[in-house]
Amino acid sequence: MRCPFCGDTETQVKDSRPAEDHVAIRRRRFCPACGGRFTTYERVQLRDLTVLKKNGRREEFDRDKLARSIRIALQKRPIAADRVDQMISGIVRRLESLGDSDVRSDTIGEIVMESLARIDTVAYVRFASVYKNFQEADDFEEFVAELRPPAPKEE
Repeated sequence: MRCPFCGDTETQVKDSRPAEDHVAIRRRRFCPACGGRFTTYERVQLRDLTVLKKNGRREEFDRDKLARSIRIALQKRPIAADRVDQMISGIVRRLESLGDSDVRSDTIGEIVMESLARIDTVAYVRFASVYKNFQEADDFEEFVAELRPPAPKEE
């Protein structure tokens, strides 16, 4: 592992343990060249995923990009960071278990929306507004109206 401080490749592992979500290994490392200490995480990857974009372009799946978009939707929401990490890991496992290494971007968006809807409706609406490309306030109103249960009929 390359040291992020000096670039030396001869770093040493000082401590290893499962991360909080038990789907990664946390390693404390030490660089004898510069004395720097840093942490790395190792995750199991079942297969390399490729994202098929709506415009036909293909790009390598980026877990960090997925995490960023979810964290933006959850910004200032009362959701614990470990719960967010578990949700992200669950989404990635679900994508990897689809059976194909090529995943359409709209499939990823739908899975993320489904996951967000279960933990926070505000984040769900925020993510949907970008994913569905809302242009006007009416778009929000229509979307939120679908979330609300129908009003009971008066007799």
